[in-house]
Amino acid sequence: TTEAPGDTEPPSTEPLPPVELSIEATARLEELNAGAEQPECEYLNTGMDAAAGCYLPYPSDWFTVADDSTATGLRVNLPAALSNADGVTVDMAEWNRNDGFSPNSPILVHLPGLDAGATGLPSWTDIGASLSETSPVVLVDIGTGERIPLWAELDAHAVDDADRLLTIIPAVSLEEGHTYAVGLRNLIGADGGALPLDPDFELYRAGTPTTSDWFETRRESMNSAIAALFEAGGVQPDEVQLAWSFTTASADNTAGRMLHIRDDALATLGDGAPAYTITAVTPNSHDDIAIQVEGTYTVPNYLTGDGAPGNSFNYSSDDIDSLPEQNGTLEAPFICNISVATVNGTEPAHLVQYGHGLLGSHREINAGNVRAMSNEHNVVHCATKWAGMSEDDIGNAAATLTEFSNFDTMADRLQQGVLNQIFLGRLMTRDGGLADDANFQRADGTPLIDTAHLDYDGNSQGGIMGLMLAAVSPDIERAVLGVPGMNYSLLLPRSVDFDTYEAIMKPAYPNDADRVMIFAIVQMLWDRGEGAGYVHHVTSDPYPGTPAKTVLLHVAYGDHQVSELSALIEARTLGAAIHQPVAIDGRWAEKEPGWGLEPIAYPYDGSAIIIWDSGMAPIPFENVPPREGNDSHEDPRRDPDVRRQKAAFLFDDTLIDVCDGAACEADHNP
Repeated sequence: TTEAPGDTEPPSTEPLPPVELSIEATARLEELNAGAEQPECEYLNTGMDAAAGCYLPYPSDWFTVADDSTATGLRVNLPAALSNADGVTVDMAEWNRNDGFSPNSPILVHLPGLDAGATGLPSWTDIGASLSETSPVVLVDIGTGERIPLWAELDAHAVDDADRLLTIIPAVSLEEGHTYAVGLRNLIGADGGALPLDPDFELYRAGTPTTSDWFETRRESMNSAIAALFEAGGVQPDEVQLAWSFTTASADNTAGRMLHIRDDALATLGDGAPAYTITAVTPNSHDDIAIQVEGTYTVPNYLTGDGAPGNSFNYSSDDIDSLPEQNGTLEAPFICNISVATVNGTEPAHLVQYGHGLLGSHREINAGNVRAMSNEHNVVHCATKWAGMSEDDIGNAAATLTEFSNFDTMADRLQQGVLNQIFLGRLMTRDGGLADDANFQRADGTPLIDTAHLDYDGNSQGGIMGLMLAAVSPDIERAVLGVPGMNYSLLLPRSVDFDTYEAIMKPAYPNDADRVMIFAIVQMLWDRGEGAGYVHHVTSDPYPGTPAKTVLLHVAYGDHQVSELSALIEARTLGAAIHQPVAIDGRWAEKEPGWGLEPIAYPYDGSAIIIWDSGMAPIPFENVPPREGNDSHEDPRRDPDVRRQKAAFLFDDTLIDVCDGAACEADHNP
C-alpha cells in the first residue's frame, strides 16, 4: 500500500538516545573536557612506539593548515618527528611547501593484532573485491562520491609485529587536488573478535560533544568522511572502526617548478638548438655502428652551485611559493650512434631519444639491444644522463639514505635532468643542431637523420623517468616505456635493486615502520621528479603548450627489479588498453587478468600495455622482491618481435600484434 501525503509520521523532535561509550572513550572524554592539550601528532591511531606512529594514520589532513593562497586551500604542516640513528631530525620545510599529499602515497595505519585472513583484505590479485559492498577497506573521493579500487597488505618486511603497518595501495593514481575519505570496517583480531576502536575516533563516530575547541574543529571533516563512506561505500556509521580524510596536492603544486624551468629555459633558446660541442667522433665504434658522436651541450642551470649532485633549486626568494631562477648554465653530455644500416641506406634515420637505467649513464646506448634496434629499423639513438639518478648521483643518493632532509637535492636535480633531456631533443631536431653537423650528413650533404619527428625509448629507470619526460616534452610524439613503473614508495620494497641501498639506509633508520613511513612521506617530493607525479597529463589533460602523447608499456612478467604491479597502476591511470591473453595460460595471478583495462583490438593506435612472458617465476604475493629463479627484466628489449612492435608503434603510429593472438612470449637471454 502507498500512504497518502500527510499520513506519514513527522520526524521525531526528541533527541537521540545517548550512545554507550567504552570505558576507554569515557576516560578520553573526561580528559578532553578537562582541557587536554592539542597534540602535534595525529591522534586517531596511537599506540606505536616507533617515531612513525606520530604520523599515523597517514596521510591525514590533520597535518594541514588553511591557506587561501593555494589551489587546495590548504598547506601541509608535517611535524619533524623522524630522526636517524645519529639523532638528526628530518627537516620538513621542503615538504611543507606542498598544498596536499602525494596522489601516489601509500595509505598507512597501525592495527596491532589484525588477522588479515579473517578480515578478508582485498588483494592485488582481486582488486575488484575492494569495490564490493563488504570490503573492509573503503576509499572514497569525497567530492565526486567515486569509490577508488585498491589493495591492502601487511608489511612483510617488518621483523616485529609491533612495527608492522597495514599498507593500502590505490590501484590508480589519485586525482590531484581532491579530498578522500578512508574507512576501515569488519576488522578481525587474532582472538576472532572485532579490533577495538580508537577512543578519539569513537567519540567522533558517536557524535559525543566535548568542550575541547581543537577536538571540535575536526568534527566537521570527520562527519564528512563518515558520510561519504556511507553514501558511496555503504559503510554504516556504526560499523566503521576508523575513518579519516586527506587531500592530495594540486597539479600546479607538483609540476609547477618543472614547467616553470622548462618554459623559462625554452624562452631563452627560442626555436633553435642549444649551443653544443663535438668532443669525439669514433668510426666503427662497434661492428654495427658506423659513427659514434659524443659531445656536450649548454643548458640553463636552475640549481645552486654548478648544478652538480647535492645541489638543490636556486629559488628566487625565501617565500614558500617562490620558483627556481636560472643560475648560469651547465654542460650536459650526449652520445649518438649512427648505425651501419643508416649509413648504407638511402632514407634518413628515425630520431629516438634513449633513456638509461638505474644510476647508469648515457653509454647504455651501446647495449646490444639498442644497437640492434638502430640497424633493424634505421634509427639514430641519442642519449644524455638522467641527472639526479645517474652514475654521478650515487654518492648523493647514498648520503640521502642516511639523512632524508637531503632528499630535495635529488628531487630538484631530477627536474633539472628532465630539462636537460628536453634540450637534447632540441639539439636533435632544431636548426643549428646535429642535422647541420657534417657527421650527420652524407658525403653529398643530404641528411642522415629525419628531424621532423622525435620519439622516445627507455628501459627500467628510463621507463620510469620517460613517463615524466613524455608529460612535459613539447617535442616528443610517441614513447615506448620498457619495463616501466612509477611511484618509488611502491617500487623500492618490491625491487632487488634496493638491496644494496637498504643496507645503507637500515643502520641510519633501523626501525621497520620508520622506513615505511619515510618512503611514504618522501613520495611527496619524489612526485616532482618522477613519472608518478605527471601521469595524469601524458595521454590526456596535457599541460599548457604540451601535446598529449601516445605511450606503449612493455612489461616483463616476474620482473625482479620493477614490479609489474606498478606498471598496471600506471596503465589504468593512463587509460591504456592491455594485450589479451595477458600471460601464458595459468600463469597470471589476477582473478580477472588485466583488471580495469580494456583489451586491445588490433591494429590499434592508442596507448597500450603488453606483458612479455619469458617463463620466469611469478612475483610474490607479499610486498617483497621476487628472488626465485632468473630475472626477466631485460628479456623484452632483447626480443626481435618486441623491437618490431616498437618500430611500428613509433614510426607507423600503429600497434601491431606480433604475438598472433596468443600471450606474448619473449626469449630469456641471461
